Amino acid sequence: MPPKPAPVIAVVGAGFSGVMTALNILRRSADAKVILFERRTPVGLGAAYSTHNPGHRLNVRAGNMSAWPDDPGHFVRWLSREKFGLGPADFATRADYGRYIQGQVSEIAEGPAGAGRLVVTPDAVVGIEPGGDGWRLRCAMGRSVTAHAVVLALGNPPPARPPGVSAAFATSDAYVADPWRWSAADLPPGPVLLIGTGLTMVDVALSLNDAQHGRPMLALSRRGLTPLEHDGAPPLTLPAPPRETLSPLQVFAWLRTAAARHGWRTAIDATRPVTRTLWRHWSIDEKQAFLRHARPFWEIHRHRLAPLVARRIAAMRATGQLTLAAGKIRDLSLQPDGFALCRWRGRGEQGGYAFRAATVINCTGPTGDVLASTDPLIQDLVRRGLARPDPLRLGFDVDADGRLRDVSGQASATLMAVGPATRGAAWEITAVPDIRSQTGAVAQHILAAVGA
Repeated sequence: MPPKPAPVIAVVGAGFSGVMTALNILRRSADAKVILFERRTPVGLGAAYSTHNPGHRLNVRAGNMSAWPDDPGHFVRWLSREKFGLGPADFATRADYGRYIQGQVSEIAEGPAGAGRLVVTPDAVVGIEPGGDGWRLRCAMGRSVTAHAVVLALGNPPPARPPGVSAAFATSDAYVADPWRWSAADLPPGPVLLIGTGLTMVDVALSLNDAQHGRPMLALSRRGLTPLEHDGAPPLTLPAPPRETLSPLQVFAWLRTAAARHGWRTAIDATRPVTRTLWRHWSIDEKQAFLRHARPFWEIHRHRLAPLVARRIAAMRATGQLTLAAGKIRDLSLQPDGFALCRWRGRGEQGGYAFRAATVINCTGPTGDVLASTDPLIQDLVRRGLARPDPLRLGFDVDADGRLRDVSGQASATLMAVGPATRGAAWEITAVPDIRSQTGAVAQHILAAVGA
């Protein structure tokens, strides 16, 4: 009897979630081959770590940024070996973290255990259908690739067009639709309107200031909330987390009590071990209420700024260069001189304001509706009935192990998702500490499914 061929696993997307899924497969199997699809190079960076701006820092301390959950000190040792002079409580640059991930790819894929088993394909996958012993993937450049199993690691989707931005204005040169795909050097001088006041806005504001120091900026969002700051060293021990069966209202009552006793940062951090379980325990109505009323407040406390970044943003606000406002865009139009005129109303106010901007940048963050995606692959999967949105339409409908459910609700053993595409099931699945555990588990499940 001829030997059974080595299983081939396709991983679509080579940001952190895709690369770590591929590396976990190589580490856990002696024969499985991985085809890693990524239309942008180099691999391992994604939108988060492709920046070259030293002002863009991780918002998680180095001591909790190891790529490997079974080796929590791995990243700190790498920083020491590379002589960065940073310890567990410090915040590395995102560019350096990208180099760290690329180093893991080289070490494993080119080492004796993984040599010849990782193929990086610089192409986009635009369609997937059953074929052969598994799946046939159609690529943007026209060819087809077959694999026994597929893992979708699609990363964060680009932001949706915000309310108040017309389709006509969105096609103008004054509008930047994707805050992760632009160059400050290409923008005209002059004031900038930033739609959104979260982490994306912070990155964009720092880049704009570095390119043209003192450039005026108005950051506008519905509530005008911006991320808060890390402060001091983390506690050596955290209080016991809330019970996993608490409702959203009960969780926030627990947070208020814990914050009064331990400080709000410690209280928020204590919920991390049970956040995913809490989310899964809540009903659809409870999840919708959380997203509608509490999500902005949760995110500014949960996803905090490195102190150096927070100080730079505070200085820009103190000089009046950066203004944060809560309000709603009433009208955004292109003027004959090429500037944009934004008329907006302050939150809870009747009167209006006007702001002239040379450029308007969408900083609202990843879109929250998978059915609004323009990604050909997502559209193809939904059209074929191979995938369906989760009940909240935050991402794909997946089971507890990351297997995609088709239009009938049946989970596929060999078509899985990892990272932000599973937000509907996991909620907190955008940061390295959350994704690294998921990638290991998905690698284990996919290897079991193909018999490796």
